[in-house]
Amino acid sequence: QVQLVESGGGLVQPGGSLRLSCVASTRIFSINNMGWYRQAPGKQRELVAVITSGGRTNYADSVKGRFTISTANAGNTIYLQMNSLKPEDTAVYYCKISKWSQDYWGQGTQVTVSS
Repeated sequence: QVQLVESGGGLVQPGGSLRLSCVASTRIFSINNMGWYRQAPGKQRELVAVITSGGRTNYADSVKGRFTISTANAGNTIYLQMNSLKPEDTAVYYCKISKWSQDYWGQGTQVTVSS
């Protein structure tokens, strides 16, 4: 089955940067959109950024201007460039690839912003 393999998480100081990657283990065709979500302990999972197959993007207000989502390999690779990180960005980050009929989720990567 398809697996989305995430990498790039870790511990970073406030103001620092991280780049998350998400790679599909098997080629996915006819992708509609791709996104990054995050979930902090005790909180609901929230949308961070989304990009459509046509390249349109949308960001949560809390990350707008700091995070950038991009893709490669026809959406089978997804990146999230995170700059000017804040402690409130601490969460497990999940990538998602959506087709018309099915969603695929990564298993999450921990991002911790702390001094």
